[in-house]
Amino acid sequence: MNVLKLLDMLSDDQFFTEGTSRSGAIKNVSTLGKKAAIAAIPFGLGSLMTTKAETAKQSSVAVTMAQDGLTDALQLALILEYLENEYYNIGLSTPGLIPSMDRTVFMQISKHESAHVGFLKSALNSLGITPGNKPNFDFTAKGKFTPFTDYSQFLILAQAFEDTGVRAYKGQAGNVMSNKTILQAALQIHSVEARHASQVRRMRANKGWIELADGGNMPSATNPVYAGEENITQAGYNTGTTFGAAAGSAAYDEILSTDDAKTIASLFIV
Repeated sequence: MNVLKLLDMLSDDQFFTEGTSRSGAIKNVSTLGKKAAIAAIPFGLGSLMTTKAETAKQSSVAVTMAQDGLTDALQLALILEYLENEYYNIGLSTPGLIPSMDRTVFMQISKHESAHVGFLKSALNSLGITPGNKPNFDFTAKGKFTPFTDYSQFLILAQAFEDTGVRAYKGQAGNVMSNKTILQAALQIHSVEARHASQVRRMRANKGWIELADGGNMPSATNPVYAGEENITQAGYNTGTTFGAAAGSAAYDEILSTDDAKTIASLFIV
């Protein structure tokens, strides 16, 4: 019994007032019984007596936090899809940039990115959230790249953007789990982005997957895209013990945190 609580109740002046009527005394006895029953609950279990109002408040806070995480994840994904969509649109509209044998690939990828933009806008609208506006992009990253005059540079950034998309979508999985419909769509987009990344990497004569922190003949300016990919420990298990560090690392693609994904995108935003 929580003795201190019980003693506090027994010291209630109203209960022992001489002028208390018979009916009032009976009422007080009844009230005391109820309070004593609660006071008798072992210390530590009192938290289980949370009122409905408190429970509703806690539930509301949890829902708000989940909603905020979902909204932030969708807005981040939208920025990345804006970036990819505009990049391919400019590339395809630049005369002589993309060889005819590769145009079909990028035309299809461009259609996918446009569809992703449309879906993310629709998803945000369905949540009562206004989709963010498309930023102004600088695909030279302040003069570091010349993607629309040099096809090899165009491929380099295409690979960097697709690899970023794959890791970023994976990093936001926990934030979209509160909405199963959006989670399913996000996973579907993630798998398509992974196919894009693999295709572009092979067009650059690279392997279709990322090994260690090596993006595959990529300039140092793209290092943030591949930071952390050298990890070979998964859930406490060293994946390189059987087949070596390269194979162990390549078997698991690492996530990008929200901040890391924003940092990469900001390199190309005016």
